[in-house]
Amino acid sequence: MSYLHISQSTAEWIVSLHLSRWVLLFAILIMVVVLGFFLPPVSIILMTAPIILPPLRAANFDLVWFGVIMTIVMELGLIHPPVGLNLFVIKNIAPDIPLRDVVWGVMPFVVLMILAVIVLCVFPEIATWFSDLVMGKGH
Repeated sequence: MSYLHISQSTAEWIVSLHLSRWVLLFAILIMVVVLGFFLPPVSIILMTAPIILPPLRAANFDLVWFGVIMTIVMELGLIHPPVGLNLFVIKNIAPDIPLRDVVWGVMPFVVLMILAVIVLCVFPEIATWFSDLVMGKGH
């Protein structure tokens, strides 16, 4: 059984659940944050895109908007305690600073990224205005 078949089957199964579009988005974003604890963004995109894009299309989400949201959430996973990879990078760059201080230092950014995702969910035009301007609405 090929990876392509598994990802298509999984995507079809997710679509068949008939989840609310916001429940679907929330579940996907939580999964991306958790994956961001352990993996770099390119790996997350390559592993998840074949599975999550069909359900997002079925839920009528703008994929440009989702790309912006997913980018923010992947970066959030990289700095979010307890396992965010960038926390340990920062700790190795500045070994004299305790990890506890590094974690507390990134918390304002975690809060701001969560607020940015909420604002973009309420006002999706913020993320899509340029692509709408260049490519036309509904590209």
